[in-house]
Amino acid sequence: MSGLDKMKARILEEARQSAAGIVSDAREKAEAQIEAARAEALKEAERIEAKASSDARDYAGRTASSLDMRRKQAILGAKQEVIGEVLDRAYRAVLDQEDKTYFEMLEKMLGKYVLPADGKICFSQRDLDRMPEGFTGRLKTIAAAKGGTLTVSDQAGEMDGGFILTYGGIEENCTIKAVFDSGREELSDQVNRLLFG
Repeated sequence: MSGLDKMKARILEEARQSAAGIVSDAREKAEAQIEAARAEALKEAERIEAKASSDARDYAGRTASSLDMRRKQAILGAKQEVIGEVLDRAYRAVLDQEDKTYFEMLEKMLGKYVLPADGKICFSQRDLDRMPEGFTGRLKTIAAAKGGTLTVSDQAGEMDGGFILTYGGIEENCTIKAVFDSGREELSDQVNRLLFG
């Protein structure tokens, strides 16, 4: 596993931990949606079964098979929708953390991605506006500990949260969205296991 993969794994772990707080709320909603999907699938199943019993025997066999597939697809669709909502809520929860916690998270992320070179860091306008006093000094300290320097860009980036590092014209996208997107499949699998076993 490369250093970047390890960094991504750590960031994903932090995102999972942040998501754990909303999983409880999402679980209730997920169970309600799954139950509704099951009830709808069962209603549909009963309707199709009644029709199938009045048709020929072979038609009934094909219909039962089709019914099972539709039921499974309905449940799968509902699960995917719930998982997507949980991940979206987790993403928003990470962005909407209280300032102190949010900027501590950014410091940890920076410690993983900063390079021993002269670079520039770009934040969103929202983050620039709420940046705590002394934060830029801590960023410079983190960069210096890795053997580099870091300058905060005066221009805000087009992002929701996180940051973009630039070293010699090469950008490292460390936005919260990029972190979530890169681990979305793994996060989806974990939310699926948490909610649906």
